[in-house]
Amino acid sequence: MKSTELAHLIAQFSLEKKAEDVMILDLRGITTITDFFVICSGDTDHQVKAISDNIIEKLANQKIKVWHREGYESLNWVLLDLVDVVVHIFQPETRDYYSLEKLWGDAEIIKIEDQ
Repeated sequence: MKSTELAHLIAQFSLEKKAEDVMILDLRGITTITDFFVICSGDTDHQVKAISDNIIEKLANQKIKVWHREGYESLNWVLLDLVDVVVHIFQPETRDYYSLEKLWGDAEIIKIEDQ
């Protein structure tokens, strides 16, 4: 699966658990660390966990491995690393503080809406 398709698939999985402000940052041509960030928010630690768990479960069902995950201890910011796509699931105040969208301001931003 291409990294573009994977990023969009993950964004849709996040929406299944009512993630908010879902966006994909296209980092190709800006950095070599990854192709895409998928960024979204959940209002509570329970919702952040539900979004993360749903993404991991749905990817596993398709035989796609999450290589690394961080943040399950506090659930303010969960990071899922799939090498070509890195997923950031934030609580709103943590997302505002780190402001990855501004930090990577040169990236093309694709907003994902629930259909």
